[in-house]
Amino acid sequence: MNDIIDNSWQASFSAAYNMLRTDFKQYLANNNYLPERNRLFAALQIPRQRVKFILVGESPYPRAQSANGMAFWDADVGNLWAASGLSTAVNRATSLRNIIKMLLNAAGLINKPYTQDAIALLCKKNLIQTIDELFANMLARGFLLINASMTWSSNQTKAWHAKHWQPFINSLLLDIVANNPEVKIILLGKIAAHLNFLPSQNCLIAEHPYVLSFIENPEIINFFAPLNLLRAKNVKPI
Repeated sequence: MNDIIDNSWQASFSAAYNMLRTDFKQYLANNNYLPERNRLFAALQIPRQRVKFILVGESPYPRAQSANGMAFWDADVGNLWAASGLSTAVNRATSLRNIIKMLLNAAGLINKPYTQDAIALLCKKNLIQTIDELFANMLARGFLLINASMTWSSNQTKAWHAKHWQPFINSLLLDIVANNPEVKIILLGKIAAHLNFLPSQNCLIAEHPYVLSFIENPEIINFFAPLNLLRAKNVKPI
């Protein structure tokens, strides 16, 4: 399951993995969960030296076609836009839908109440068109996209998974901060907020994107606005 991890994580990953309980390691080796085993550590594909931001979500999508090992990246979504506004697939993914609306708000392209009609009227020729482009932009800007609970299963609670992953996540993030004091950590949701022991100057703690207030959270807006994540390549800033 480790083949997907960039070599730059070898030492910190080994130390973090060794923090897991033996029975949980056996669970990971012998049980079914999401994401699939070969995507479990997909977040660590980004070379460690490129990490500038760590975006921490709660847990994987509870759908096999959606969970790909990257926080908030719904692998079942293709196009972002439709004639009616956001695509049907985006509208069905509550967290992703609110992330897109927040980014549109941060870019000054829409205002409350952030309706489909308002989004439909936007000229999108200078915007990215697919979810793959959105997350490619995030990776290019140095985002590590990881969940505080890295697995989901129908026979265990989110809290059970989160409790077992906590030593791994704690070790990994503390090691990143120790070696890169400038890294910015964005903790979204109640499970991720348990990592608030990290240096306060590094952390932005906010509600999970499935909460509507996320769309206009001023701290979130101020953080994401300069990144222009919706801008297509070779296009001047929005």
